[in-house]
Amino acid sequence: MRRFFFSVVTALLALVPAWAQYRTPLEDLDDSETVRALKEHVAYLSGAQLEGRKAGSEGERMAAEYLEEQLKACGIDLLKAGNTFGLAAGADTLTSRNVTGLLEGWDKAQNQHYIVIGARMDNLGTDTLMVNGEKQVRLYSGANGNASGMALMLELARKLSYSRTLIRRSILFVGFGSSCESFAGSWYFLNRAFSADVAQIDAMVNLDMLGTSEHGFWAYTASNGDLNALIRTLQGELLPIQAEITAQQPYPGDHIVFYDKEIPSVLFTTGRYPEHGTGRDTYAIIDFEGMEKELEYIYSFVQHLANGPRPLFRDSTLTPDAKTPVGVYAYSDVDVKPMFLNSPDPSAFMERWVYQYLKYPKYAQENGIQGRVLVDFVIDERGEVRDVKIARGVHESLDEEALRVVSASPKWRPGRHRGKKCKVALTIAVEFKLSRTRGKFGINGKTIN
Repeated sequence: MRRFFFSVVTALLALVPAWAQYRTPLEDLDDSETVRALKEHVAYLSGAQLEGRKAGSEGERMAAEYLEEQLKACGIDLLKAGNTFGLAAGADTLTSRNVTGLLEGWDKAQNQHYIVIGARMDNLGTDTLMVNGEKQVRLYSGANGNASGMALMLELARKLSYSRTLIRRSILFVGFGSSCESFAGSWYFLNRAFSADVAQIDAMVNLDMLGTSEHGFWAYTASNGDLNALIRTLQGELLPIQAEITAQQPYPGDHIVFYDKEIPSVLFTTGRYPEHGTGRDTYAIIDFEGMEKELEYIYSFVQHLANGPRPLFRDSTLTPDAKTPVGVYAYSDVDVKPMFLNSPDPSAFMERWVYQYLKYPKYAQENGIQGRVLVDFVIDERGEVRDVKIARGVHESLDEEALRVVSASPKWRPGRHRGKKCKVALTIAVEFKLSRTRGKFGINGKTIN
């Protein structure tokens, strides 16, 4: 029996690929199919043969080819045209590239609108350092940054492909090249390769650094009202993990370029970690079971996003510069954002004030009137709410109730710009949603009499 056991172990070890340096077959025996797939993706993409996937390098090209092969195997159509671009490197020009795959939605009325799911491909490459008087090459494997995001995108593509008959909008899967180089790949995608159809992109989901869920699982939306509402909706679903909305950007990424185009975007990430940007960012630090849970959450999120109402609120809850009155700063422009109950996130105002005191008008209840009311207001230098008005209404009864609650707001802590208190403009989306449950109605998912 003992000889048989060692024979089995020897046979299993012979099957282990050379790049699986941190794995043993016995550790994988209890893995789910998804975890095994995630391990294979991360092991290859962070392997030594890709040499840290420096932008414009052979390793980045190999990562791109791997994404193409895997997306094609999932039944995703590859869009080959317009993916390569030049990247200045001193006096030389390197070639970088994006990978773009399309999953077409079934609804002909909506499948010309797109949800972009993106993950950066490149990392820091290698460098040389002196150890005991000898030169040694240091490899930045980038297992969590961002082999984890690419791996999750591939398994998300697989799951969505299986359920393509349930997806209304079309989905674009994009591996962004040269993301570490000023987000060149995402800029090229929006301004060159896909520029003719940018207006048809309804939302973007960025997957970056998702392998260390013990530090938390975050969703950064730049306070977009629609995206925050969707995340709050998912809190009522039986999912193995829940994303926590954060007002502070955990990490700059390709979603920033989409913000510049006023495209609603969310960054899903497990945030910074001790090995970030070092040679210790290897396969060994990845929590694959945590990634499997994140995959289930993001899969549900994308399904809701792809099948939800159109269009999303493209300006988020922040008033864009073009709509900001003279002498009033946009929320995104001030150095210190105004705070409601010590929180700079407008969602705190929504959850702790607006939806606590909002009453569904009787007339609207009886006539089945519901919808999203957009309310403009200004927080002045004393923290008082003023100049409250409807930016986009639904019905007089709902508009008046939204105005009433916002106008009655307690004082905020005022915003500051260049050290001085200032007026700051905001736009919020107040959602009135009817759902009959034993004769009761709901506002934003909360049941009331």
